[in-house]
Amino acid sequence: KMSSGAADLRQRKKKNCTESDKMAPEERNKENSKLGRSPKYMLIQRFAKLFFGCLAAVTSGMMYAVYLSTYHERKFWFSSRQELEREITFQGDSAIYYSFYKELLKAPSFERGVYELTHNNKTISLKTINAVQQMTLYPELIASVLYQASGSEEVIEPVYFYIGIVFGLQGIYVTALFVTSWVMSGTWLAGMLTVAWFIINRTDTTRIDYSIPSRENWALPYFACQVAALTGYLKKNLNCSAEKFCYLLVNASTYTFMMMWEYSHYLLFVQAVSLFLLDSFALAQTEKVYEVYRIYLFSLIVGYLLQFENSALLVSPLLSLVVALMLSKSLQMNVKKSTFVSRLLKIMYIYLVLTVAVTLNFLLKMFIPHKENEHLLKFIEVKLGLNTTKNFTMNWLLCQESLQAPSQDFFLRLTQSSLLPFYILVLIICLFSVTQVIFRRICGEPLKETVKLEDGRIGERPEIVYHVIHTILLGCLAMCLEGMKYLWTPYVCMLAAFGVCSPELWMTLFKWLRLKAVHPILLALILSMAVPTIIGFSLWKEFFPRIMTELTELQEFYDPDTVELMTWIKRQAPVAAVFAGSPQLMGVIKLCTGWMVSSLPLYNDDDLLKRNENIYQIYSKRSAEDIYKILTSYKANFLVIEDSICNEVGPVRGCRVKDLLDIANGHVVCEEGDNYAYSKYGRFCHEIKMNYSPYVNYFTRVYWNRSYFVYKVNTVISFQS
Repeated sequence: KMSSGAADLRQRKKKNCTESDKMAPEERNKENSKLGRSPKYMLIQRFAKLFFGCLAAVTSGMMYAVYLSTYHERKFWFSSRQELEREITFQGDSAIYYSFYKELLKAPSFERGVYELTHNNKTISLKTINAVQQMTLYPELIASVLYQASGSEEVIEPVYFYIGIVFGLQGIYVTALFVTSWVMSGTWLAGMLTVAWFIINRTDTTRIDYSIPSRENWALPYFACQVAALTGYLKKNLNCSAEKFCYLLVNASTYTFMMMWEYSHYLLFVQAVSLFLLDSFALAQTEKVYEVYRIYLFSLIVGYLLQFENSALLVSPLLSLVVALMLSKSLQMNVKKSTFVSRLLKIMYIYLVLTVAVTLNFLLKMFIPHKENEHLLKFIEVKLGLNTTKNFTMNWLLCQESLQAPSQDFFLRLTQSSLLPFYILVLIICLFSVTQVIFRRICGEPLKETVKLEDGRIGERPEIVYHVIHTILLGCLAMCLEGMKYLWTPYVCMLAAFGVCSPELWMTLFKWLRLKAVHPILLALILSMAVPTIIGFSLWKEFFPRIMTELTELQEFYDPDTVELMTWIKRQAPVAAVFAGSPQLMGVIKLCTGWMVSSLPLYNDDDLLKRNENIYQIYSKRSAEDIYKILTSYKANFLVIEDSICNEVGPVRGCRVKDLLDIANGHVVCEEGDNYAYSKYGRFCHEIKMNYSPYVNYFTRVYWNRSYFVYKVNTVISFQS
């Protein structure tokens, strides 16, 4: 092998399942006889522990789902609203996803509905799209099938069924985090603490409050299940049936996760890098790690075929890394362990994997036609300061809160709930222990087959090392982009809860401190119960009243201006009309009225991005003729101007839509740190309200209220002043 670790692990390949299953009970019986316990007593004890742990996990998930449902009802008064008012609560891209769910239910048959989505020409003017592929509508396909197949039409309204599935998935999400922490620590007390921290820090762990139908709310529960199964799969001395179960669950959840979210392969790439580092330091069974790589490969291939030959999966960094690992493995050589040559070859192996992966990814992108989120690559360049741009879309993305560095409030909230201090403590102890283990491996010391509590070597457990690496990588991303905190913070909750509830972690710490006054094992067991109990009581005292207040306090979400606008469109606008306006509003119009629109709030298509920028010109300093030409090029019949965008004040000057348009159009000149505005035309959204020529020649106002102004795009232009 290239290193002593790889050689050791392959020599210590797992024994035949039947053998290991036979040996385990014998060893346990010997241990129990020494302690004076009968095998029957131990079996009952283990069953009771498993039963109550599973009951607590399932109950936690169900209670969280009920909590979300109750909070949603209190926030939006959902049950007392009309259908139109309910639909308005879906904003931006959420409105688009739910609108396609509605269309599927209205279709004469499921097959016809799918066909209309894959050949959709009734959503965006002058454009036929495969909505299933472009917007990853598999969740909506599944929800519509379940709704119709279960005969729920007479029992529950479609909107309740839809959000009920999402809330149910969030319950599964919490249950999976519970199980992961339980598997790592050995006590379901860690699972309870994980759930408590997750709910208390809900602002930073999930976006379910703001965007129910978003892809991540459908996908991340499956990823959490995959992580829970992977945690069990990586454990040492796992019995055969449990290993097979974990392997099958990793398979199923990985594939499902990839089908639910277009960006899933990026998150799996981060996970693959974690496993690569774990294997490089010879801290896990190599065969198990490569089995996971094969699962990635299978999921990518099946995903490519079922996602209408999605080329983004072929040029993904995940595929390049997995193929590079497979190729590099075939080139490994058998070298005597603990030699200078074996260590040198290990370094060369890591270098080879990285080189092959980068080269392969470059070649794939060169030869495979793709539009794999090129704007994301440009965004990363600008974000890292490698480039500057006046492009409206790039600057608009840079101004989004989710793409900014996390604020101080984020860290303050995690500290107030005691999550961040305990996470840092657990992470430091685990990191030092892992560093010690790596140093021992370099020196040629083999890993122990079974790590006992008194050993104080938590860094020798592969599942722990994996989670440490994984949270560090996700944490680095979260420090760059605030939106990534929704991927990182749930696993911060899980790792911190595992640590404070794990006797092994406390024992590792006491080994370093060389405690002599108190027996370290006894103290570790006491602290692993006392510390989480104290944390739990303090969280209960401080945060439980706040949560109950949230559930009892009636909030009001009512937008009469938007309701009036949608009602006017449904009553007065022709069925074949095309509306133009901000992409976010167009999503709501499409959902609430079904009318065709000129743009959508989607950012994975270059043509749609260009459309969005062009339509946004209604808030720029352009002439009436320019705006008229833009709108007629997209066959728009009606223009909707939002007063909130036209008169936007905004907390950050330079990030308002009109500021970004002025920069992109060259209507702002920067000299010695000062900005000077220049354009021979006034701002279109202001000027058109004045009702003077030439604006009235091109546009006719047909409806207005406090928030919206609707103008008909004239088909016959009159130049009378």
